[in-house]
Amino acid sequence: MKDIEVNTIIEAVRKLCMDANYYLNNDIKKAMENGLAAEQSPIGTEVLEKLLLNAELAARKKAAICQDTGMAVVFVTVGQEVHIAGGVLSDAINEGVRRGYKEGYLRKSVVGDPIERMNTGDNTPAVIHYDIVPGDALKIELAPKGFGSENMSALRMLKPSDGIEGVKSFILETVDKAGPNPCPPIVVGVGIGGTMEKATLLAKRALLRPVDKSSGIGYVRELEAEMLEKINELGIGPAGLGGTNTALAVNIETYPTHIAGLPVAVNINCHVTRHAEIVL
Repeated sequence: MKDIEVNTIIEAVRKLCMDANYYLNNDIKKAMENGLAAEQSPIGTEVLEKLLLNAELAARKKAAICQDTGMAVVFVTVGQEVHIAGGVLSDAINEGVRRGYKEGYLRKSVVGDPIERMNTGDNTPAVIHYDIVPGDALKIELAPKGFGSENMSALRMLKPSDGIEGVKSFILETVDKAGPNPCPPIVVGVGIGGTMEKATLLAKRALLRPVDKSSGIGYVRELEAEMLEKINELGIGPAGLGGTNTALAVNIETYPTHIAGLPVAVNINCHVTRHAEIVL
């Protein structure tokens, strides 16, 4: 059994909040640079140049890369040989978020009730997902999720007879309807299978996969490539001002489902697609 102190977790999450909001991940940066080299629209080229400059300035000045520093979504993979010492894991994660958003001068965007809408003042609570696995490691992945992109996401309970063509149609429809709102060039996370809530979780999880890493499943890999091509043919372009770079990647995750169902979720992320991780 491995003991991990709550103070260690608090400090790790505190730093993850700032790192995720300050620094553009290398895979995203490379994808944007590749997109810039291939962009055919002059205004699209200008937007991509400014986005890359913005990322450089944010990293150098240790400032938020976007004013919407999001709601903290945390994926926690807990080895079953891990013992959390000195407190409760969820409390430690929320305390880390609280400190990270305060010390990092990050915008507090969470309201304590969806109807009464009083700001909690510290960007908590986070949305936390747990997975128990063998081993004695604790992996924390933190993904601040802005709502310009979150609001453009969608779920559809397709019929099995809709098949893969129905999946393709729904993905394209969702991205086309989103237009400029999610701050393109976007990353499109897609979850197929499971139940209603599992599909949406798969789609959110897909956004954490590096954009230069395709699915290991043959037909899914082909679907990712086809959807990326068709999305970029929509012409929405960087910042929605037109161009050939509407999406940087389409990441798809699948899961077994019921004989009567074909749940599909599309979770869109903006051009920074922020996330950072640590293994304790």
